[in-house]
Amino acid sequence: MSSQPGVPSTGNPGAPGAGVGMEAKEFLEKHSGEPAPTATAAQPEADKEEPVATTEPAVTEEKEPAAPTATSAPEKPVEGNSEDKELSDSLAKTTLTPDPAPTTSTDGSPVWPEISPTSSLHDIFEGIDSLTEEAGHNEIYGITLSKDKPFHTKLIIQKFLRANEGSILKARQQLLDTLKWRKEFNPIKAMGEAFDKSRFGGLGYIVELEDVPGSLNKKDICTFNVYGAISDPKKAFGDLDGFLRWRVGLMERSVQRLGLGTATKPIPDYQVGPDPYKGFQVHDYLSVSFLRMDSATKAASKKTIEVFGRYYPETLDRKYFVNVPVIMGWLFAAMKLFVAKETQKKFTVLSYGNTLVTELGISLPTTYGGAAEELDVSGEQLKLEVVDEVEKEEDKKEEPKEEVKKDETKI
Repeated sequence: MSSQPGVPSTGNPGAPGAGVGMEAKEFLEKHSGEPAPTATAAQPEADKEEPVATTEPAVTEEKEPAAPTATSAPEKPVEGNSEDKELSDSLAKTTLTPDPAPTTSTDGSPVWPEISPTSSLHDIFEGIDSLTEEAGHNEIYGITLSKDKPFHTKLIIQKFLRANEGSILKARQQLLDTLKWRKEFNPIKAMGEAFDKSRFGGLGYIVELEDVPGSLNKKDICTFNVYGAISDPKKAFGDLDGFLRWRVGLMERSVQRLGLGTATKPIPDYQVGPDPYKGFQVHDYLSVSFLRMDSATKAASKKTIEVFGRYYPETLDRKYFVNVPVIMGWLFAAMKLFVAKETQKKFTVLSYGNTLVTELGISLPTTYGGAAEELDVSGEQLKLEVVDEVEKEEDKKEEPKEEVKKDETKI
């Protein structure tokens, strides 16, 4: 068993692999998604991990760009209603922030290091107001994108540039797509909604960890997906829209807990240094069957991978697959055949959950080898409610269809 990120744990090398009934590629494609399988495969996360440099760029004070002169009165981008903003602001006050850089402006707000007028970051930043106008929305992860808020706007832009290896065109397009999606889906609202406890209770938790080995931060955020809590996959994943709303809500809450809204330390350029504003994910497959996966689970997995890969770039540091049966270890070892080496660094497979402590430290719950209380006590879930089964059946009833009038001109 390996304790190094990117090196699959094969468990007992003598364990037979025959009779599993699935190909490695299908298995890997399945397991990089968010819903629990009752079966197979994983596909790598869409974002890539950049090589980590040992130094970070020097921090100098930047002159604020001049405010643009508008020639017309464009429609004001949508920021979400006041209730959504209040929820986002309350989270920002309790989020984690890496050690701050010392450079601030005279009013105490953080200042981005001076950048070249020919840089990719400068290019996108200068056009950010027109980009948000085109999207009709100017908020990402609870942060308002505007030239009037240069530091935090550049923080978000950097994530999209790093996800696209510094490409201006690709980063701008992904940023535009994300703004449009957020306007339509409203993930801030989703993270504050109440969900059916019988479907999602015990399935997803957010936990604050301290002193994670190798982390840049004193504290980190980790999301746990406990798939063994699912007794009926069709019930959990059958309503794709309902599942996606819950899973995006959990993702949005975990990302806002990263502290981007209160950050004071800039994100370096692509391949220059590490991004300290990322989280960890743990997928726990204890008691999950790996023999087959129904169509509802496949659809939920595929859609979740698509949404997170496109609209949440550079938010994942490392992902751990724990309590994976030893017999499945050889399939994860085949990961190197299907994913890039840089992507492999984000994935670690452990056959036993209590060995996770070697990766994420002693502040884990005792189930995973740590000293903290169990997830149901120490973890944060989205709001859950008990939904009356009778009410749900009533909601499923079709609306009365209008009577189709007979066309009397035809025989």
